[in-house]
Amino acid sequence: MADANTHTEFHAHNINGRSNWLRAAVLGANDGIVSMAGLVVGVAGATSDKLIILTAGIAGIVAGALSMAAGEYVSVSTQRDIETALLEKERRELRESPDEELQELIELYEQKGLERETATIVATELTAKDAFAAHVDIELKIDPDNLTNPWSAAYASAGSFLVGALIPMAAVLLPIGVFTIPVTFVSVLIALLFTGFLSAKASGAPVGHTIMRVVLGGALAMAVTYLIGRLFNVSGV
Repeated sequence: MADANTHTEFHAHNINGRSNWLRAAVLGANDGIVSMAGLVVGVAGATSDKLIILTAGIAGIVAGALSMAAGEYVSVSTQRDIETALLEKERRELRESPDEELQELIELYEQKGLERETATIVATELTAKDAFAAHVDIELKIDPDNLTNPWSAAYASAGSFLVGALIPMAAVLLPIGVFTIPVTFVSVLIALLFTGFLSAKASGAPVGHTIMRVVLGGALAMAVTYLIGRLFNVSGV
């Protein structure tokens, strides 16, 4: 039984540790693909000059990766600050009102479906062992030893954005003439199928619905920016 409990705690700890950067990585890759596809397809609609497309693409990759990293860092830092504040509030309440906190714990276990007597026994034993751990587990659902890490989220977001952005960038720079836009569209849609699948798995959302939403959004972004690029066509073709 001890081995099973240890395995369960280890597994839960790893899942919680991975979920934050995994979410950031999936979103970063998807954003990199869509953002860069929209940018380079829009520029390609305006000019066939590969140097101009390359310059715009590099600028977009750098700006996008930095923006994703900064945004993710600020967002996750805020979340971590909230978690830290909640944990400190719980510590203070346990110091100042231990009896009230015990009653609160009993009521929480009653809400979980335990009888009053059973809930009292469980809450009392857990409080004697580690009152703080008992409260943050059932009340806050926060692991104080595994708080969200803003740096890992920022690195994952920026890195995956870069990888995702390279797909449409590479496709649009291929020396294939009139097939440039169609090949770019197809390569981006295939990449979005993959990131849509990963996004669904990471969030637990329906796979088909998530993939359709991601692919249609990317296709729409490319279509709109390409049409805008054609309106400002400077290559004479």
